[in-house]
Amino acid sequence: MAGTFTFHVVSPEGNVLKEEIEFVVLPGVDGDLGILPNHAPMIAALDTGVVHYTVNGNKKKLAISGGFVEVSENKATVLADTAEFAESIDVQRALEAKARAEKRLLQKAHDTDMKRAEYALRRAITRLNAADGKND
Repeated sequence: MAGTFTFHVVSPEGNVLKEEIEFVVLPGVDGDLGILPNHAPMIAALDTGVVHYTVNGNKKKLAISGGFVEVSENKATVLADTAEFAESIDVQRALEAKARAEKRLLQKAHDTDMKRAEYALRRAITRLNAADGKND
């Protein structure tokens, strides 16, 4: 094993995760970011997407909706707008949210906030992808 580094995820609700991991792939706004132990220092904006990380050889997932990552001194800290473990996602609720967002986007009513509807759709799809095992 090449080593580990500290992976810390924080959202407005508080600390979500703090664990020693071997590898993480984060959804950056310009594409996926892979981080291994002893990564060079960086700060990057994150997009809505699924975070894939490895702990003791086991692959795990977390759905996030935007934020930032800071990497320094063998630690990666994610400040996410929202963060949810794949196994805790309510799939039925995510499916309902997806259907509501799609309906709002199709109706294109003059009072519909299209950006908000698009964001809700992306977040619902991300949650479904994390929960259903997609994007492994």
